[in-house]
Amino acid sequence: MNAKVFPSDLDAAIRQLKAERNAVVLAHYYQDSEIQDSADFIGDSLQLAQEAAKTTADVICFAGVHFMAETAKILNPSRIVVLPDLAAGCSLAEGCPIGRFRAWKAKHPGAIVVSYVNCTAEVKAESDVIVTSSNAEKIVRALPSDRPILFAPDKNLGRYVAKQTGRELILWPGSCIVHETFSERKLVALMVRHPQAKVIAHPECEPPVLAHAHFVGSTTALLKFAVASPDHAFIVATEAGILHQMRKAAPHKEFIAAPPEGNCACNECPHMKLNSLEKLYLCLRDLSPRLELSAELIEAARRPIDRMLAMS
Repeated sequence: MNAKVFPSDLDAAIRQLKAERNAVVLAHYYQDSEIQDSADFIGDSLQLAQEAAKTTADVICFAGVHFMAETAKILNPSRIVVLPDLAAGCSLAEGCPIGRFRAWKAKHPGAIVVSYVNCTAEVKAESDVIVTSSNAEKIVRALPSDRPILFAPDKNLGRYVAKQTGRELILWPGSCIVHETFSERKLVALMVRHPQAKVIAHPECEPPVLAHAHFVGSTTALLKFAVASPDHAFIVATEAGILHQMRKAAPHKEFIAAPPEGNCACNECPHMKLNSLEKLYLCLRDLSPRLELSAELIEAARRPIDRMLAMS
């Protein structure tokens, strides 16, 4: 079949391919709604890593970004891991190149190296433990108190974890292009227009935005909070893809995307949005593009991931 010719019913074709390939589709909350609806499992970075660790599928199709597919391959070296668009990257991972990271680490001998999961496999391999926004606070609290801690690559998450735990963290100067774009000025104006709405925010946001939040948590924590809360309106300061699941889980509630500073769709991750239902179909059909890593890198990167999963 020509690569540009697609079945009339893509959803049905994807279901058929999943059955034929014994494939599982893992999708992040920040994917387009149609991809979320085609996935076997939807979650945040921790949930997706946990799901990847226990899957029995022969093929893992990761509808997310490159570092997430790398994590799946690290946890499943013998399985085929495909990504709808290999160019789907991450500003945090790209802003922490391995050469600079090693040089930074070398300046702090004896420090415990904690890396947010939004980093490359090479950076993971140089880390002592990996964290996600769901478990970073818990894991940092459990680390020895007599050693300094390096935290990379997200300074905003690191700053938030330091505040919550009282631990001093040496922060890599990185940030997420989506979460750093939320405008405090526009957020305050939105709060004035919707005085009944509670502000919920991801800890990757800048401190001025977090200061207005009634609740701060991982993507999954934001979803659970919004569904369980007795309140009926929420301003959501994270990537707008999560609003699809919030509206499905609580259709009687109002969810308002927090505004970026510019007049743009900057509250949507351009990397996540590179994936599409058509690309999802093609990568299941062709089992390409595949994520490949060397055995040595997989072994080194798996140790800090396994520590994270054990501590979670």
